[in-house]
Amino acid sequence: MKILITNDDGIDAPGIRSLARAVDRAGHDLVVAAPLREASGSSAAMTAVEQDGKIVVERRQLTGADNVPAYAVAASPAFIVLLALREAFGAVPDLVMSGINRGANAGAAVLHSGTVGATLTASHAGFRGLAVSLDVLTPATATASSGGAAIAEIDKIDDEQRHWDSAADLAVRLLPVVAHTPAGTVLNLNVPDLHVDGIRGLRRGRLARFGQVQISIVEAGEGFVRTAVQAAEEEFEPDSDLAALAQSYAVVTPMRAPGEAPDVQLNLEGIRLHTPAV
Repeated sequence: MKILITNDDGIDAPGIRSLARAVDRAGHDLVVAAPLREASGSSAAMTAVEQDGKIVVERRQLTGADNVPAYAVAASPAFIVLLALREAFGAVPDLVMSGINRGANAGAAVLHSGTVGATLTASHAGFRGLAVSLDVLTPATATASSGGAAIAEIDKIDDEQRHWDSAADLAVRLLPVVAHTPAGTVLNLNVPDLHVDGIRGLRRGRLARFGQVQISIVEAGEGFVRTAVQAAEEEFEPDSDLAALAQSYAVVTPMRAPGEAPDVQLNLEGIRLHTPAV
């Protein structure tokens, strides 16, 4: 299976290296193409940096995955997926993996996630995707730029010491499941930041109505707004992704790209395109 791996934390993030190594060990044909710099909170934005009309692409080598072709691209994750589906990095992939994100992407926060946005872009084109995130909640240091993902304090925990392998190994185990879903399906996987022995199991969970964190306005003045982020105060909904994470379960949620809402009835009678002349 031909797999594209991308992320929104950037090409140098430890999570993408761990995911690439695990997928490579499993024997899949893969290519890594990820943002040159962090692009958290970019959702499915189509942005890129051009020089002389060309999108900047740098060849990279990933530690522990020397034989995996890797590219740093000056573009958002969703744009990178779009480029990959047009053979910018070789043959069109069969599946898009995104992550491993530093911070859970659960509940309503998936709307803002660049990690999930990359896979939903693939979904919209009829491809399958798997978004992978590691839950490292410390809301006190989260910001609006985290895209709803709850992040942890760098100075307290070395990112290189996190349990990326727990999420990577589980993601690889899910690949056969993803491959047998209907075309356009995305699986959103969130994994506790624990050794695999500390994870209680894998559950299916529905998206919670809210995310792990919420943004409030601390101060607003002439020409500026200052925000703060804290843990959401709502109780966890039973069978939701956030409830499963809180109980040390890994949790997976099937998703698809946004589409038309055919069940919504609209009354358009009487709406005129032009105002009658007086």
